[in-house]
Amino acid sequence: MKTLFLFRPEPGWSVSSKTALDMGLDVSGAPLFTVEPVDWEVPDPEQFDGLLVGSANVFRHGGKQIDRLTKLPVHAVGDATADAARNAGFLIGRTGRGGLQSLLDELDGRELHLLRLAGEDRVTLRLPEKIRIETKIVYRAVPQSMTDDDIARLRTGGVVALHSGAAAERLQVEFDRHEMDRSQVDLAVIGPRVAEMAGEGWRSVEIADAPGDSELLALARALCQTNE
Repeated sequence: MKTLFLFRPEPGWSVSSKTALDMGLDVSGAPLFTVEPVDWEVPDPEQFDGLLVGSANVFRHGGKQIDRLTKLPVHAVGDATADAARNAGFLIGRTGRGGLQSLLDELDGRELHLLRLAGEDRVTLRLPEKIRIETKIVYRAVPQSMTDDDIARLRTGGVVALHSGAAAERLQVEFDRHEMDRSQVDLAVIGPRVAEMAGEGWRSVEIADAPGDSELLALARALCQTNE
C-alpha cells in the first residue's frame, strides 16, 4: 500500500491524520504552511445582507472584532466552514457543495450586498448581476518547508491529498525546489480548482466526489490501494 501524505495546516492536519490512520492508511507529511491572523477593521454591519466565507480559518483567526458581525447570516463554502460559523455564534444562510463560485451562483437572482471574509490568497469570483461584494482579509498563510524525511519518501512515490489551492501551490514549489519527480506521485484533490492549481506532470490527479475531508480521504485510500 502506498503512503498517504497530508500537508494541510493545523488543526485540520491532525483531524485528517487521525481519520486516515483509522482507515488503516500509512500517513506521513506535515503542514506546508501555518495560518496567522492579520489586522483588519470591521465595516458597518448594517451595510450588508450577509457574509460570504470560504474557510473555517475566518472564524479561527478573525479575532474578537468578528463578533460584531454575528447578526449577519453566513453563506459558507462547505460543512466544515458552516460548523465553524455556528460554533462562533453565527446563523447559516446557505451551505455550498461545489466551491465558492458555485455557492455564489446559487445566490444569483437575489439583490445582495455581501461582506467576503477571506485569506490573502483567495479565488477570483465572477459576480452575478445583482450581487455586490466587499472583501476583508482576516488571515494569511505563511509557507513552511517540507521535511527531509518527507522529501526522501516522496522520491519513491506515494499519494498526496490536497485540501486547498494554497496547499497545491506549496507542493509545486517544494517539488521544484528539491528537483523531485512529480510522475511518481498521485494526487487526490478536493475540487476542480485545486486540480488546476496543482499543475501538470503528476502520475495522476483525481478529484473527490464532494468537497469534504471524508470524501477526499476515501479517494486517497482508493489511490493508496491501487497497484503500481
